[in-house]
Amino acid sequence: MTLSPEWIGLLLWVLGLFMGGGAAMVYGRRGLAEARNRSELVRTQYEARISDYESRIQQLDRQLAGYEAELRSLRERLDEARDAVNDKSLELAGAQSRVNDLDRQLTRLQAEHEEKQAAFETLKQSFEQSKEQLKTEFQNLANKVLEEKGRLFTQSSTSSLDAMLKPFREQISAFQQRINQVHDESVKGNASLGTEIKQVLEVGLRMSAEANNLTLALKGDKKTTGTWGEIQLEKTLELAGLVKGDHYEAQPRFKDGEGQNRQPDFVIKLPDEKHMVIDSKVSLVDYDRALSAETEAEQGAALQAHVKAVKQHIDDLSRKDYTNLIGMRSPSFVLMFMPIESAYIEALKNNRDLFNYGYQRNVVMVSHTTLMPILKTVANLWMVARSSAQAQELSDRAGEIYNQVAVVAENLKKLGDTLGTVSNHYNRTVTALAGRQGLYGKVNRFNELSAKANKTLPPIEPHHGDYQVERLALLAAEPDSTPDPEK
Repeated sequence: MTLSPEWIGLLLWVLGLFMGGGAAMVYGRRGLAEARNRSELVRTQYEARISDYESRIQQLDRQLAGYEAELRSLRERLDEARDAVNDKSLELAGAQSRVNDLDRQLTRLQAEHEEKQAAFETLKQSFEQSKEQLKTEFQNLANKVLEEKGRLFTQSSTSSLDAMLKPFREQISAFQQRINQVHDESVKGNASLGTEIKQVLEVGLRMSAEANNLTLALKGDKKTTGTWGEIQLEKTLELAGLVKGDHYEAQPRFKDGEGQNRQPDFVIKLPDEKHMVIDSKVSLVDYDRALSAETEAEQGAALQAHVKAVKQHIDDLSRKDYTNLIGMRSPSFVLMFMPIESAYIEALKNNRDLFNYGYQRNVVMVSHTTLMPILKTVANLWMVARSSAQAQELSDRAGEIYNQVAVVAENLKKLGDTLGTVSNHYNRTVTALAGRQGLYGKVNRFNELSAKANKTLPPIEPHHGDYQVERLALLAAEPDSTPDPEK
C-alpha cells in the first residue's frame, strides 16, 4: 500500500514526537534525581542546624533556669533581710516603749511621793491645829471646873478630877512627840537622800577597785567567785539603806511550776507585797586574759570570749524564769548584777547590742553605779510607805483621843446636870425647913415646952450655883464627828 506524502510526513512527525518525548523523559529523570539529591542534602543540613539550634535552646533553658533559681534565692534573701530589718525595728520600738514606760513609772512614783509628802504636811498642820485647839479647850475646861466647883468639891474631888484629866494630857503630849518624830524622820530622809545619791558613783568605783584587786584571788574557782559576787551584792543592798529581813531576803526558796526548788541570790521586797529578783554573775577568766594580753589581736579575742561568757550567763538566768515562780510577785525581768564595773563596761563596749540581748530575754544587766539608783528608789518607796502608815496611825490615834474627849465631856455634862438637880433639891428642902412657913417656926415651940430639948437649930441658907454645861453639851452631843483619816 503506497502512502501519500502527507501520511508519511504525519508519521514522521509522530515518530519524531515520540522520540523527542523519550529523550525528554530521560533528561527529566536525570534532573529529578539531581533535585532529589540536592533536596536531601539541604534537608540534612537543615536538620543539623535544627539539632544545633535545639541544643543551644536547651543550654539557654538551663542557663535561664539557673538564673531564675539564683533570682529566687536573691529575692528570698532580700525578703529575709527585710524581715530582719522589720524585726529589729520592732524590737527597737519595743525597747524604746519599755524605756518610756519605766520613765513614766518613775515620774508617777515621784509625783505620788510628792503628793503623799504634801498630804502628810497638810495632815501634820491639821494635827497641830487640832492639838492646839484641844489643848486650849482642856485648859479652859479645867480652869472653869476648878474655879466654879472649888467651893463645892473637897480636895479629894479636885485630885480625882486631875487624875481623870492627866491621862489625856499625857496622850496629847505623846501624840505631839510622835508627830515631831515622824516629821524629823521625813526631813532627815529627804536631806540624806541627795547626799547618798552623790556618793553612789564614788562607792561604786571604790567597790569596783576592790573587785579588781580580788580578781587574781578569785580566778578559776567558780564557787568562791560566786560567793564573793553575792557578798558584793549584799554590801550594795546595805549601802542603799535596805535591811535584811525587812526589805530583802538572801537565797529564799521558791518552787517552779514543776515543783522543783529554785533559789535566787536575792529577792527585794517592795511595798504592797511585791518583789524584785537580783542575781549576781561574775565573769573573770576571759576578762583577766584580755587585761594581760600583749597584742591587740589577743585582747580582741579575749574580749569576744568575755562577751560570749556574759551572754551565757544571760541565757542561763533567762532559762531559770525566776519571775514566774510560785509565790513570786515580780515584774517580768530579773536584774543581773556584775560586781566588776570595768568588766561590765568592756562587755557593753565590745557588743553594743548586749544590753538589748539581755532585755529581750527579760534580763537587765546592772553594775554598782546603775543598781544603786534603783535600790535608792526602792528605799525611798519604803520610806513613803512607812510615812503613810505612820500618818494613818496618827490619824487613827487622833480619832481615838477625840472620842475619849467626847466621852469625858459627856460625863462632865452629866455631873453638872446632877449637881444642878441636887442644888435645886437642897434649896427646896431648906425652904421647907427654914422658910417662913417651914418647920423651924413650927418646932421652936417644942423647945420651950420640952425639958429634954437642949440643942439649937443651926441657921440654914439656900445655895445658888451656876454650872456651865452648855459648851460641854455641844461637845458631847457630837461624839461621831471624828476626823476622817482618809481626808
